[in-house]
Amino acid sequence: MKQQFDRAALAPILHEGIAALDLNLSVEQSEKLLDYLALLAKWNSVYNLTSVRDPMQMLTLHVLDSLAAIPAFADAKNVLDVGAGGGLPGMVLAISRPDMKVAMIDTVHKKTAFLTQVKAELGLSNVTVYTKRVEQLEVQQKFDVITSRAFADLSDFVNWSGHLLEEGGQFIALKGVAPPDERERLPAEWKVSELRPIQVPGLNAERHLVFIARVLI
Repeated sequence: MKQQFDRAALAPILHEGIAALDLNLSVEQSEKLLDYLALLAKWNSVYNLTSVRDPMQMLTLHVLDSLAAIPAFADAKNVLDVGAGGGLPGMVLAISRPDMKVAMIDTVHKKTAFLTQVKAELGLSNVTVYTKRVEQLEVQQKFDVITSRAFADLSDFVNWSGHLLEEGGQFIALKGVAPPDERERLPAEWKVSELRPIQVPGLNAERHLVFIARVLI
């Protein structure tokens, strides 16, 4: 059953979440986040971009969850979101930080078609979308931050995309419990530099950011 998108009900929840996270977003940015959520809900009914169907749950589990990670990207200038799917956290980052370049990559054409549509409809000039495997991606300018949300095991994440990270850059993975076995399986040249718990407004669940940097030998 298609869930009704009730913008009037969603807007105050979003605004409360932004305030709780102490994010400095303009009215225009908040409206764009709601526009993005509306597109995600609309496309999801046809293309199955996320298993979450209810727009109110999408707001908490996807948008606010991604917004909670925004402070970690304070110094980032050029970010790659690997396995971007429906644009989480990439689209939320791009809307919240128009000064930052955000590239998103996914192997699934319907997902990157959606991301391209969002870029066009919301006028996001800081967004680039790639349809391919991240291992095969080559870029002229490497990324200072590479991120992912529920994409893969941490060791696969760094092995597949490490060639795209600029010197001195870091990985930021959005995880739930950040299992220690994943951290232990990281290749020798990578180490977890920080494990940061984050609190998502309206969500009573464990969430962590895992920061991974190259070990200087």
